[in-house]
Amino acid sequence: MTSAPEHHAPQSTSPASARPLDPLFSPRSIAVVGASPNPGKIGHVLMRNLAGFSGPVYPVHPTASEVLGHPAHGTVATIPDRVDLALLAIPPNAVIAAMNDCAAAGVGAAVIHSGGWAEAGEDGVAAQTKLREIARAHGIRLLGPNTSGFLIPGHGIYATFVADLPQTVHPGSLAIVAQSGGVNLSLCFQAQNEGLGVRLGVGLGNAADVGWRDVLEWLAEDDETTVVALAIEGVADGRGLVAAIERLVDRRPVVALTVGRTDVAAFAKSHTGVLTGSYRVKRAALAQAGAVVVDDLTELLDAAQALGATRLPARANAGVGVVTAQAGPGLLLTDALASRGLRIPPLTAEVQERLKSLLPPLTYQENPVDTGRPTETFPKVLQAVSESPGIDILAVSLLHEPEAVDPVSALKNCGPVVLCSQGPQAVMADLREKLCPAGVPLLPTPARAATAVAALVADARHRWLRQTNVTPTHPRSSSSFRPATGSWDEHSAKCLLEEIGVRSPKRVVCATRAEAYVAFGRMGGPLAVKVLCSGIAHKSEIGGVHLNVRSREDLDTALDAIDRIPDARYLIEHMVAAGPELLIGVRRDDAFSAIVLLGSGGVEAEVEDDVTIRLAPVGSAETRAMLGELTSVRRYRGFRGAPAVNEEELALLLESLGWLITTREDIAEIEINPLRVTLNGLYALDAVVVAR
Repeated sequence: MTSAPEHHAPQSTSPASARPLDPLFSPRSIAVVGASPNPGKIGHVLMRNLAGFSGPVYPVHPTASEVLGHPAHGTVATIPDRVDLALLAIPPNAVIAAMNDCAAAGVGAAVIHSGGWAEAGEDGVAAQTKLREIARAHGIRLLGPNTSGFLIPGHGIYATFVADLPQTVHPGSLAIVAQSGGVNLSLCFQAQNEGLGVRLGVGLGNAADVGWRDVLEWLAEDDETTVVALAIEGVADGRGLVAAIERLVDRRPVVALTVGRTDVAAFAKSHTGVLTGSYRVKRAALAQAGAVVVDDLTELLDAAQALGATRLPARANAGVGVVTAQAGPGLLLTDALASRGLRIPPLTAEVQERLKSLLPPLTYQENPVDTGRPTETFPKVLQAVSESPGIDILAVSLLHEPEAVDPVSALKNCGPVVLCSQGPQAVMADLREKLCPAGVPLLPTPARAATAVAALVADARHRWLRQTNVTPTHPRSSSSFRPATGSWDEHSAKCLLEEIGVRSPKRVVCATRAEAYVAFGRMGGPLAVKVLCSGIAHKSEIGGVHLNVRSREDLDTALDAIDRIPDARYLIEHMVAAGPELLIGVRRDDAFSAIVLLGSGGVEAEVEDDVTIRLAPVGSAETRAMLGELTSVRRYRGFRGAPAVNEEELALLLESLGWLITTREDIAEIEINPLRVTLNGLYALDAVVVAR
């Protein structure tokens, strides 16, 4: 993906072909406001970094006559030609006036490098709002404020104040979009070290105007980009981001990294003025949109290298064939692949027979395949494994042994391949360049190669899910049950859920002990006797839940305990047969709107913390995938003779709940915990509905 630095003029844009961000990312002329003859100023660095830009560069300085050989101008308005892009390297107290100058001059886009805006408190928020108003009133696309800028090496545009970038970061096809300018530049440097050239590297900063959706929509139309890497802190418009990724992944793959596993929200807000939000929701939303979600910057680039080189056809669960020329590294590679949950299917008997004729008898010939030391048969071994039914991609481990095998010729006819190889650094760099045209990514360690393979498999699965997913419009009743006001009691919540097909035990609501005695006599045991009162989240902790009530004495004990709870009524229910317990629910997220959650249930749910999430409404393929993502999934598939969940019924409930919260604007949250798995289906043993 890397090529030598070679700067090309930006493509000219006509009104018919221009895109909204072309003045920013395809400018024909650039002004540097704050350009300085002083080498210590960032305006001087910006001018140096633009030396390779083929269009005119106009320094703007109140007193200097020229900067680095370019005639200087007092303001943008005095520049005789039209300016597409203005870089504002000036203090924040001078920015508003400069933006007004840009508006008067008809500037198409601006980058504001200074900090001290929304990330700095209320006054900064007000100033940033003013900036956005000026930009939108005059059609100026604004990047920042509080950004290090962007770079497009292939066009000689290094619109950032970090020195020496033109000599360091070279053109390629990887697009990097980061909230943080520091992360953007860090990734650009690291990509260069990994042999990846950069098409676009941009730090959004505070994103007062240009945000995730704008940049991704521009990249969706950019034929020079092969893969997009995102580094996300917080998201204000989650649904907009998801829509942009969904459109983009149909054309080119997306890899995403987000922060927030720990409580870094305050730090994140002080950085770019945007809270991080729910880490789990962000990851789930990004994956559902089709992005490959990773855990750190190295994984981000490893996944990007693989997806920029090749892409698997859409597959529900692509199979990996492993071939190693040395047993030890191959063992590490196989272990790394398996630990990521990748499927390594056995080879067919026919393929194993072919391998017997190609390999020494003591080598391992199933999957993985160990060739011992590679010989002239190594390419045929690769070909045989790649042709085995169920193998969609090869993971190959091969030390640098040029006298034994040439990786380039050996791998050229094997379909999608990820190569893990070690050797002298210069040799590996040369090998990477040779493998690039063949679409073979090269990774230096088994763990990183496994990350690359996992990214390719995840991308294929995301596209398969999107192709097979059917989003419900009205999977069950339209639910005309009463509007929500405040927290509902358990009986009302279950009545609502029964309208969309959720089973619950037969029950009676009793206002007095006398009514409870009558209900007990009619229903027979064993029964569950519970407090009925809205707003109680954990009834068992205050003596509000009594199970296996079989006798009058048991009933009196339960009623006595419930009577100590203020404003309580009694809910008497039939007990449900024992079985595993799930938690399902829906709620509204500040950034991503309605979400659906599935997890292990019961009183241990908060301790086990085993959940998976989707955006609502959620379609059939996604709901069917959710159960398998729980670490405790075996518990719900007949473990040790326990009832197995009816996965079709569970999927339909998740679809229905997701549809319900998207159609009932008065509801903020619904939770069913536990949802009991029985031989007769799923039963909601407890339920909570909370109004918005």
